[in-house]
Amino acid sequence: MIFENLDRIVFAGDSVTDMGSENPVGEGLFDNVGRGYVRVVENMLAVYYPEVLVRVTNSGISGNTSRDLLARFDRDVVSLNPQWVSICIGINDVWRQFDCPAMKDIQVQPDEYEKNLEEMILKVKDNVKGIFILSPYIIEPNAQDMMRARMDEYVEICKKLSVKHGCVFVDFQRMYEDYCKIRHSSFIAWDRIHPNQVGATLMAREFLKHCDFEY
Repeated sequence: MIFENLDRIVFAGDSVTDMGSENPVGEGLFDNVGRGYVRVVENMLAVYYPEVLVRVTNSGISGNTSRDLLARFDRDVVSLNPQWVSICIGINDVWRQFDCPAMKDIQVQPDEYEKNLEEMILKVKDNVKGIFILSPYIIEPNAQDMMRARMDEYVEICKKLSVKHGCVFVDFQRMYEDYCKIRHSSFIAWDRIHPNQVGATLMAREFLKHCDFEY
């Protein structure tokens, strides 16, 4: 496994990272780390690697776009001095274009999204062991769906920047697409975004695939 004793992983993102965590930074006892994939990752590390003490920190805040996350990145990520940083952002950048189409000022278009995400990467790149870029997603297998097609543009930006800066790219969109070949998206999330515990487990498993994790 790539994580070492007393490493700290900071998971930054929006509601799918937050999932009821303590804001702005959640960790430690009870539900401070939330009830989503971050909690499942923490659980799996503790179960399969009890001898390795990994500090898991949730810096997700519901409703955040990449613009919002960038504005608080120094406070909620950089200042925590993590060894590893995970960034999962972009769902609201896309979603607001469809559920609030007249509110252009709160929407984050692809060019700004790329700029925001790259700036976050550069803020920590030289001071951490590694950066994970977790793709935004919509749990919709139909690639012709308007929101899914738009989301794919943001996923490609994540992939491009991961290659450019040597980050680990975790493709949640592809993972959900494959799962939905067997189960309908409503089995995971009625709004196609906020996962239940099955979805959280799928996301944690996909993340850990990139961590040399052995069961």
